[in-house]
Amino acid sequence: MSEDQQQIESEKDMNLVGHLSELRNRLIVTAIFFVLFFIVGFIYVKDIYWFFVNDIDLELTAISPTEIIWIYFTMAGLVAIVGTIPILAYQIWAFIKPGLTPHERKSSLSYIPALFLLFILGLVFGYVVFIYLIMPFLLSLNDGMFNIMFTVDRYFKFLLRVTLPFAVLFELPIIAMFLTSLGIITPDFMIKNRKYAYFILIVVGVLITPPDFVLQIVVAVPLIILFEISIQLSKVVYRKKLKKHEEFLENEG
Repeated sequence: MSEDQQQIESEKDMNLVGHLSELRNRLIVTAIFFVLFFIVGFIYVKDIYWFFVNDIDLELTAISPTEIIWIYFTMAGLVAIVGTIPILAYQIWAFIKPGLTPHERKSSLSYIPALFLLFILGLVFGYVVFIYLIMPFLLSLNDGMFNIMFTVDRYFKFLLRVTLPFAVLFELPIIAMFLTSLGIITPDFMIKNRKYAYFILIVVGVLITPPDFVLQIVVAVPLIILFEISIQLSKVVYRKKLKKHEEFLENEG
């Protein structure tokens, strides 16, 4: 191997080490913020807990000391996850920023606040579906047959199983816009695979709702509408991307 080739290989290794070092530092920063938000959530765990249980007419029961500890860590962890989302999104953006054009940097940076807001909106939507649709349906099945008792552990696990998928799925529009701006997907690709997306969304709706056809439709329809909104937003981003490309070619010509 010649000296030039050795130098090129050495520079590649240094660049790789530099990228890995930068990624590690950004993950450390994200982890620090996660811990800080976790501490904040731990301090206010009682307020968060009462916020959730005020909407139900049931008294939750803890059958072991570990459930009390579990609820503290769960509430604090939820706060940490929500609070860290914009931090993580910014760190990812900053890491890939050198490979983006000035226009892509500006447009993709604007997605971060929307990413956070849509996650919150998804949590709220999932919580409303849980409190006003799923819980009343399940309780109506009792019809006085049983003495109902919910443990803290089971109730909040069920609540999070319903709400968190909505929070993730509500990110679809922003993810679609971001991937379109990077050229990874196109509106045509999303339209072509629409039926598979519908199938996945319906399966998710079935998994997070009780076995009631009406409830499953109520849950699945908003998710399908969300996917259609994602397609339309992807089209907007794609048209702007094509326009910028045409303007660039005209200026070059």
